[in-house]
Amino acid sequence: MFKKIGPGVLVAAAFVGPGTITVCTLAGVRFGYTLVWAVLLSILATIILQEMAGRIGVISQNGLVDVIKEELKIKWIKNTVIGIVLGAILIGNAAYEAGNIGGATLGLEGLLGETVLSTFFPAIIGFFAFLLLWFSSYKTLEKIFVGLVGIMGVCFVVSAIITKPSLIAIAKGMFVPKLPEGSLLMVIALVGTTVVPYNLFLHASLAKEKWKSKDQLSAVKWDTVISIALGGIVSIAIVITASAAPIQEVGNVMDMAKGLEPLFGKGAIYFMGIGLLAAGITSAITAPLAAAFVASSCFGWDGGMKSKKFKLTWFIVLFLGVFFLSFDIKPIQVIQFAQVANGILLPVMAMLLLWIVNKKSVMGEFKNTLLQNIFGVLIVGFAIFLGAKSILKVIGWF
Repeated sequence: MFKKIGPGVLVAAAFVGPGTITVCTLAGVRFGYTLVWAVLLSILATIILQEMAGRIGVISQNGLVDVIKEELKIKWIKNTVIGIVLGAILIGNAAYEAGNIGGATLGLEGLLGETVLSTFFPAIIGFFAFLLLWFSSYKTLEKIFVGLVGIMGVCFVVSAIITKPSLIAIAKGMFVPKLPEGSLLMVIALVGTTVVPYNLFLHASLAKEKWKSKDQLSAVKWDTVISIALGGIVSIAIVITASAAPIQEVGNVMDMAKGLEPLFGKGAIYFMGIGLLAAGITSAITAPLAAAFVASSCFGWDGGMKSKKFKLTWFIVLFLGVFFLSFDIKPIQVIQFAQVANGILLPVMAMLLLWIVNKKSVMGEFKNTLLQNIFGVLIVGFAIFLGAKSILKVIGWF
C-alpha cells in the first residue's frame, strides 16, 4: 500500500497546515460540531479538483502551467494567466511561508516550553526544511511526508478520541448542514484553507514525476482519494477536539491544548505540539516546492528538481518565511496582494482545469465524464464565490 502512495500525501500535508488547524480550531470552539459538514464539503471539492490536476499531469507528462501555455493560443490571455499564476504562487507562497514556519515554531514551543533558544526556533525549522529540500529526491520526500502526515494524523485523531465525543452529534454536524448565526465567514474560511490553488500545480508536477503511464491512472485516483480523505479526517478531528475544549476564544492552536490540559493532563499539550510541528514543517516544505515547480514551468527551465534555478526559487521562498518571522516583520501589503491574486487564481484555475480536462487533444479517452463535469461546474461556481469574497474582504467591502 505504501508503495502506491504518491503525491496525494504531499497535497494533504500542504492543506493541513497551521492555517487550516487554526480555522478548524476556531470553528470547533465557536460552533461545536455544527460545521463539520463544511469540512466534508471542502474535502470532496479538493478530491475532485486534485484528481483532475493529477490526471492532466500523468496523461500530458507536463506541469499544469506547461499545458496552459500550450493550450491558450491568444497571447494576451496566456500572458495574463501566467502573470496571475506567478504573482499568486511565487509572491503568495513567500508571504504565507512565515505562517507555516510560525506554526511549526508554536508546536516546538509547546513541546520544549519557551527557552533561550525560542528566538532561534524559526531558523532551526527553516534549516531543517532546507536540508530536506536540498538533499532529498522526490521519492525520499514522499517517504518523509508519509511519516510526518502519519504522526500528525495520529496526534490529532488521538486528541479527538480522548475527548469522548458524541458520535450522533458528529453525524448530525456532518450530514445535516446548518448555518448558525455568524457562521458564514467561518464556512468560507474552512473551504478556502482546504481548496488551495497552489496544490493544483504541485499535484500535476509531482504526478508526472511518479507515474509515466496511462495504465497507472487508477493508482492516481486512489492515491488522491485516500490521501486527501485522511487529511480531511485530521481536519475533522481538530474540530471535534476544539469542540470539547473549555475555552471561549483561541489566539492559536496551542491555546486549545492549554484548555484541554486540566481535563487530560500534560498529554494534551504534547499531542497538539507534535501535531502542529509536523503540520508546520510539511507546509513549510510544500509551499516553496510548489513555487519552484510553477516558476520552472513558466520560464521553461530544464533539469527538474535538481536544477539550480529550481533550488534557488524554493530557497528564496523559504528564506523570506524565516526572515519575516525571525524579525517579526508583517508584510501586510504583500500578503494583501497575495490574497487578491489567490482570490482571482482559484476560479481562473478551476475554469481552466475543467476546460483542459475536457479537451480530447490533451486527454484523449481520459477526458471528464458527465458526472465529473457536473461536479466540476458546481465547484467552479463556488470558487468564483470564494474568490470574490477574498478580494472584497481585502478591499474592505466584505
